[in-house]
Amino acid sequence: MSRIYFDNAATTALDSQVLEAMMPYLIEKFGNPSSIYSYGRESKLAIEQARKSVAKNLNAHPSEIFFTSGGTESNNTAIQASVRDLHCEHIITSPIEHHAVTHTVEHLDSTEHVKVSYVNLLPNGHINLEHLEKLLAHNKEKTLVSLMHANNEIGNMLDIYAVGNLCKKYNALFHTDTVQTVGHFPIDLRNTPVHFITGAAHKFHGPKGVGLLYINENIKIKPFIFGGGQERNMRAGTENLYGIVGFAKALEIATENFEKDSAYILELKNYMQAQLKGNIKGVGFNGDVNGKSLYTVLSVSFPKSEKSEMLLFNLDINNICASGGSACASGAEEGSHVIRAININPNQITVRFSFCKHNTKEEIDNVIQKLKELI
Repeated sequence: MSRIYFDNAATTALDSQVLEAMMPYLIEKFGNPSSIYSYGRESKLAIEQARKSVAKNLNAHPSEIFFTSGGTESNNTAIQASVRDLHCEHIITSPIEHHAVTHTVEHLDSTEHVKVSYVNLLPNGHINLEHLEKLLAHNKEKTLVSLMHANNEIGNMLDIYAVGNLCKKYNALFHTDTVQTVGHFPIDLRNTPVHFITGAAHKFHGPKGVGLLYINENIKIKPFIFGGGQERNMRAGTENLYGIVGFAKALEIATENFEKDSAYILELKNYMQAQLKGNIKGVGFNGDVNGKSLYTVLSVSFPKSEKSEMLLFNLDINNICASGGSACASGAEEGSHVIRAININPNQITVRFSFCKHNTKEEIDNVIQKLKELI
């Protein structure tokens, strides 16, 4: 059986059209964008065209778009600058953020004079907006709210307009990790009350190692990396030229094909959910699976047994790529902080299946067949 790849929330395959757009900059057009001769200016122009393209697709101003090495760097920059440059003394976040956020916040909590509050979750894994408002209302310090747009493990989506408006009401800054939604949903930054968003090209068929940081034009922060004056003095270091070109191309393709691709992928997710329910006894789903949720992610709980404990390993042996998220500690795998926060049942094994436009129903049928044998 050829490999079945159901781990698209971790990374996606590079689109051939994206590679084609990158190729000239990998081979012929290799001038340093900071050089003054025409060869360098050509590279500089490619970066600025990419910036304009990304800004257009996110309805932002090009001066608000900064290219980074990925979502992790972008999240670190936004959160650390909010404390260092914008004088936030209080961070409100959730227990189910990506580690790029939680570890940054924990670091600031232990080294800076920053108070950290965690907003409560509803039983289905959504953020409790009433509790968020309470935290904001009883707050005296300048505050940063950092809540992800969509959870990478269970797929739950935040109402970023509601959160943004609460932040506006209480004069807080709002950072949202949009790594799972940039390239998957239309994002209209002109009409979204947000100060920072982040993205990573490899989540939507672009190259690895290139990311996005949107900084609202009303915000002024200092660089995270010092050196040359690249990225309008915001990020020193020779730019990842072909990565940036690839990011823009991948976002352009994703934006153009959003309706067709998202409808197709949602159909796959719903089909897999129905097949699991129909074929595997005791199966459950994590998060708000049929509500406000990513169309790309299905987080599944299987009943724990001797067979299912080795499930991911056995799927791998059978050429099926999926990812874990179990709440219990087994060996080096200490389990998922997200699953622990929303589902404390130790008698379940969690597997995340995540889909893209290249997956098929036949692949789902094959995986169901294998799961029936393995469980």
